[in-house]
Amino acid sequence: MKIAVVSTDGQNVNNHFGKAESFLIYEAGPEGTTKLDEIPVSPFSTGDKSHKFDASRFDAISMALAGCTKVYCTKIGDKPRLELEKAGITPVIYEGAIADLPV
Repeated sequence: MKIAVVSTDGQNVNNHFGKAESFLIYEAGPEGTTKLDEIPVSPFSTGDKSHKFDASRFDAISMALAGCTKVYCTKIGDKPRLELEKAGITPVIYEGAIADLPV
């Protein structure tokens, strides 16, 4: 199964979905995870907590996550969560080592 991870250090899931400047893409299975790629993106969040949902920003991120079944992050807003789920991607709230992901 292909998954995406939000990480600032490449070792831990340690950032909010909206602040991600890249997504680490892994193949995950019973034997563990294998890194496939790192895809840079423009962060979804503008830093303004009252910002409206930006469909074009979200669509670019959704395209970067194409083929992934899950995305692991420390937090995610309600609207991005719903839109990911519509795209067939399950957001998973997790904070910790990528090596210990509960896939």
